[in-house]
Amino acid sequence: MCYVYILKCSDNTLYTGWTNNLEKRIATHNSGKGAKYTRNRLPVELAYFETFEDKSSALKREYAIKQLPRYKKLDLINSKNI
Repeated sequence: MCYVYILKCSDNTLYTGWTNNLEKRIATHNSGKGAKYTRNRLPVELAYFETFEDKSSALKREYAIKQLPRYKKLDLINSKNI
């Protein structure tokens, strides 16, 4: 399984990424070893995720979400309880 996720950072910004191990990836972000963007915005919290059967689908969805304006990402987050 692959996951596309949105993190809420400590400065209230949003970060979107993909992984094949969601729990491990969140831990990596919070340990300061994740994406450069999140390193100075710790702690991060999982706000939203979607599940995919393959990497290709996850990467396409990640790109699509990254193209959305912030208010649309917030709509996604508010539409789905995790």
